[in-house]
Amino acid sequence: MNTMRNDFRAFHARLSALSAFSLCFAYEKREEPSIKSVAEALDKIANTFEEYKKVNDKRIEEVKKGNSTEDLDAKLAKMDVEIGALGEAKSRIERLEAKLARPGALGGSGSKDDESKESAEYRAAFVDWVRSPTNSDTQQRVSQAQKAVEAKAATGTPRERRAAQVVTSTGSAGGYALPELIERQIARLSVDVSPIRQIATVRTVGSPDYKELIDVGGAGFEWVGEADTRNQTNTPDLAEVAPTFGMASAKPQASEESLDDLFFDVEGWLIESASEAIGQGEGAAFVLGNGTKKPTGILGGPAPVVTPDAGRAFGTLQYIASGQAAALPASADVFIDVVYSVRARYRNNARWLTNKMILAGMRKYKDSTGQYLWQPALQAGQPSLFMGYPVTEAEDMPVLAANAFPLAFGDFKEGYLIADRIGMRMTRDEITTPGFVKFYIRRRTGGKLRNTQAIKVLKIAAA
Repeated sequence: MNTMRNDFRAFHARLSALSAFSLCFAYEKREEPSIKSVAEALDKIANTFEEYKKVNDKRIEEVKKGNSTEDLDAKLAKMDVEIGALGEAKSRIERLEAKLARPGALGGSGSKDDESKESAEYRAAFVDWVRSPTNSDTQQRVSQAQKAVEAKAATGTPRERRAAQVVTSTGSAGGYALPELIERQIARLSVDVSPIRQIATVRTVGSPDYKELIDVGGAGFEWVGEADTRNQTNTPDLAEVAPTFGMASAKPQASEESLDDLFFDVEGWLIESASEAIGQGEGAAFVLGNGTKKPTGILGGPAPVVTPDAGRAFGTLQYIASGQAAALPASADVFIDVVYSVRARYRNNARWLTNKMILAGMRKYKDSTGQYLWQPALQAGQPSLFMGYPVTEAEDMPVLAANAFPLAFGDFKEGYLIADRIGMRMTRDEITTPGFVKFYIRRRTGGKLRNTQAIKVLKIAAA
């Protein structure tokens, strides 16, 4: 009987994965512009941007002549939307191809090669509990599987010990810990949704009291001969970085009828729904979070100041003014100032961070030889470039407005820290909305600026 059940689950998981694959491309076909592959997207992006440059060059000539550019501006705006849509479609297909290329992608929600027997049994019991929480046999299976995982940790591998930390003995009333494989899949897919997770330093921690020490001035140094006296170097200037934490939660909801349907992939649905919701919520907090019951975002701490590194308080960003009271810079010189305000050691891994509206404006800038500074991504898996540096689009960055900070530049792995507590938990709620079941999935996540010398921001201001 168990063999038949496992065979059915494997067949159902493969069917669900293939269905998701076909549904994704059916969705792409309904979009405009329609694309079927990354290569097709790259070709369309390149061709559209070449046409974009011609239209913008014509607009510049009309401006010099004092003629109206209303029609050309409208055409450029439409092309901006088209380039953005092509870029988003390219990214979706790249994520889908990466997901299907992962080991075990057609066998379920992720790779199970490194999952222990005890963890697999806990995951199977957990999914059964999701469908039938009041079944006493199911609850007993979950409890027994929890104990087996915890017992395995005593002599198991580091991964098995970590799984035991995640699976704690909490009853069904307070919810159960998510199985490690499901947790890892949610965390992995959250990275695809949250752009800051893709570029920042991410730590897994066991306590919300986690702290890091940053040497602000750098270690002391001197040249000495073999017999020379070693002078005492200056005491390191250490600063403490303590991420602020909050509970990131998702509340996917399903009908009771769907949970009763044997062909409904509960595990895959939970992973996709939770990762999408958590990723979007975290993305906003990592940019603008104020640190109250949530991470402190890149722009959520003290207001940036104009003071350079040497005289600026640790934890405060430096800004470079756009030179325009309520507009982007009049020339590319300001962007050059932003780049070279960052120390050389941070420029090696630096990138731009902004939203699509600012990016639309950045596409129009040229250098002194008339070459466009923005270059579309013409290779699979590669981002667009501005002044030779990658661009990361984050929709939560501020919009263009007076005194706003809509653009950041720097090494975000050095500059921003994300800290995740081990483990996710889930509570089942079938009372709030009759006929529907809400799954309350949560984990504790923190964030804070790590090294404010590594990131600079553009301020929309005359000075």
